Amino acid sequence: MTIAIIGAGIAGLTAARALADAGCAVAVFDKSARPGGRMATRVRDGWQFDHGAVSLSAERPAFQAALSDWRARGLVAAWEAGQVVGVPGMNSPPRDWAAVLPVAYNTQVSGLQRVGSQWLLTAATGSVGMNGTDAFDAVILAVPAPQAEALAQTAGQAMPALGRAQYAPCWTLMVAFDAPFAEGADDVWPADDMISRVVRDGRKAGRTGTGERVVAHATADWSRQHLELSSDAVAALLLRRVLALMGLAAAPTHVSAHRWRYGLVEQAAGVACVWDGAQRLGACGDWCLGPRVEDAFDSGAAMAKAVRASV
Repeated sequence: MTIAIIGAGIAGLTAARALADAGCAVAVFDKSARPGGRMATRVRDGWQFDHGAVSLSAERPAFQAALSDWRARGLVAAWEAGQVVGVPGMNSPPRDWAAVLPVAYNTQVSGLQRVGSQWLLTAATGSVGMNGTDAFDAVILAVPAPQAEALAQTAGQAMPALGRAQYAPCWTLMVAFDAPFAEGADDVWPADDMISRVVRDGRKAGRTGTGERVVAHATADWSRQHLELSSDAVAALLLRRVLALMGLAAAPTHVSAHRWRYGLVEQAAGVACVWDGAQRLGACGDWCLGPRVEDAFDSGAAMAKAVRASV
């Protein structure tokens, strides 16, 4: 069975690994330049920032096993309050998984077409394929629910569960300073009505380099109100508030902002995944079960199980 998986976040990579291990031929497509989705690490002006998920934790055996494996291989390390972080960045675990999978980056699939018993993928530049294959026996949509719903609709397919999921957006600020902060400075600062969390990113386990790196996440309400502003305008607004919260007067070396349009699952669909065995079309992601990376992992594992059961 040849399976196209759209999305190289944790849900998509989890499904892809399980299906590849079961003998399926998988092809993963992602619109970004690297894997991981919101397990993201960005490098700008020589500075590294974890501008998506701050940390990881596991409550259930399957993801606990994944974290144990990552820890044994030096891909994660303990941080604070039972949390772990990717080493040297949060994208290290997904990059490790994606390295052994066929993944096409910078590929934005915009449509699905059912031809006989197979699926064709289309993009703005034409048909999408990999390794000489442009027709697939099954398709898995491992992207945020609104994006999955739009793709399913291009093929005339309805997935009601997708409409039950609700997201909050999140603007994220990345700031770097050449000089270190004073000894004893906190690693995490308190939030307010504009900023939900401020993290001293360079203080995480396994980080190197001098100076200071700070990542701040805006609240959902503030992000909604300012969603369509330019990143430069948002960066200026958030920087002013973050410097005030931290009590800093120093001029930063780097300032940038990133918009997560689907930043956090506020209401999950309440299903582990969606799978239409007759059409061989499915969808998975954190939107199924909850906002945590573990939820995305569990959804991807459930997706692979559902596909295998229908073969």
